[in-house]
Amino acid sequence: MQRDDSTLAETPDEALLAAGFAQGENFAQVLLGALHDASPRRRIVALRGALRQSLASTEVWLEALGDRDHEVRREALNLIAHASTDFEQVAARIVELLVDPDPLVVDGALFALGEHAYAGALEQVVELAGHHDDPRCRETAVAVLGVLGDDRARAAIIAALEDKPPVRRRAIVALANFEGPDIDEALERASEDRDWQVRAAVDQLGRAED
Repeated sequence: MQRDDSTLAETPDEALLAAGFAQGENFAQVLLGALHDASPRRRIVALRGALRQSLASTEVWLEALGDRDHEVRREALNLIAHASTDFEQVAARIVELLVDPDPLVVDGALFALGEHAYAGALEQVVELAGHHDDPRCRETAVAVLGVLGDDRARAAIIAALEDKPPVRRRAIVALANFEGPDIDEALERASEDRDWQVRAAVDQLGRAED
């Protein structure tokens, strides 16, 4: 006998996924309720759906950014980096995550700050660019400093030219937003970097001999 799946009741996971696409009765209630589910995976699915259905209020963001599970915090940062929201209302919580024990949460917090060009944590970002243990965080911090283009960051970006190759390459891109003799000298030195991709990045700027 052939089974008719259309007559089977939805599983909770299926109902949650459908709610994210505004399917089913009370989809908003399903999504908002699942934001407090015991399963981190279900909380992530609920957050994605809430954003898709314009249910991600400031309160929702703050709860997700403060979630006890690092995977949820990471996902919240990734989503909010591209979300249309009142960033000032959540910026302080994101800045707090710059000292999260999970380096990928720190990296996500930096990325979100950069995507929203938030300058209120400049000093913290400068510190991370030079001193975070994880090179991924240092690289992203340098990228954020380049986006902000604040002169107070120029020394930190130049110093990043002594870091690992990915950080050095990111520093070259960041320096494109700055001008001055110190920048030209730094680019000139970088044009002879032992890493060919760093040298290529300098060549693309076309400023090493300016």
